Amino acid sequence: MWLPLLVVIFILILVYRWHRHSYILQNLSDKYVLITGCDTGFGNLLAKQLDQRGMRVLAACLTDKGAEDLKKETSSRLQTAILDVTNIQNVSSVAKWVAGIVNEKGLWGLVNNAGISIPIAPNEWLTKEDFFRILNVNLLGTVDVTLKMLPLIRKARGRVVNVASICGRISICGGGYCLSKYAVESFSDSIRRDMMPFGVKISIVEPGFFKTRVADASLQKEALTNIWAKATEEVRRTYGQNYYDKYCSTVEQSLEKCSPNLFLVTDCIEHALTAVYPKTRYSAGWDAKLFFIPLSYLPTSWVDFLISLRQTKPAEIGAISKGH
Repeated sequence: MWLPLLVVIFILILVYRWHRHSYILQNLSDKYVLITGCDTGFGNLLAKQLDQRGMRVLAACLTDKGAEDLKKETSSRLQTAILDVTNIQNVSSVAKWVAGIVNEKGLWGLVNNAGISIPIAPNEWLTKEDFFRILNVNLLGTVDVTLKMLPLIRKARGRVVNVASICGRISICGGGYCLSKYAVESFSDSIRRDMMPFGVKISIVEPGFFKTRVADASLQKEALTNIWAKATEEVRRTYGQNYYDKYCSTVEQSLEKCSPNLFLVTDCIEHALTAVYPKTRYSAGWDAKLFFIPLSYLPTSWVDFLISLRQTKPAEIGAISKGH
């Protein structure tokens, strides 16, 4: 008796949520949105997507070429700026540029999309500088841009969308990338609570694996080659050439399977910016929805076992095993 009733209640909740999230804001053409990391990938596609919706896109690119190429493919409404999110002075100057454009309207949306992942490697192979390089972009850059833009966002009672990752739910590799995405999730949660009294909404997008520059197999391979070449003799002996070769192969195979459907992510970001009732969290990609997010709720020992299935033993561990 209870099971059918619970099923009906569950279906009604899903229908209600779908109906609630289907309401879209009016007058989108009056709203300004700043997007970081628009040279390629999610940021580039999102800038084009929102421009087609008639929104006022302020696209921050890292390079002049990225800005010029984007202008060629968008309307005259879209404006670009050069932004290195790790440069405090650059972030401050872009904040002034944005303020001069939006004036009293304020900034409706901020999308913190800029990010890097290289290098991904076993933690012991890396240095503090390797971790800092990623954290400086993915975390500290997000924090700095957000804090500089908050007065403008509060004025518009707008939105902040932070692009995190399923790697912010479950750490699947060494290096600073997962670390940075966990921290972005924490920052998003804390600032959401700070901004609730002002009517500002904060959303987190957690993509699975997609074909972007962050997931470029050739760049990761090049970085791994350089890291292994600089590794100490003790590290190289402990792990062994076979472990290194298998690790490189696993990374390459995983990245080659990334989805090319970037719109699955940009559609989530667009909804977070344009819906009357945006979601707090969005998972993008079937791998995120059906595997990684559910995996993150399993006991830690289960997760460790499942992830270890694709790993080979370091040379010294293999030698000890054979000895016994």
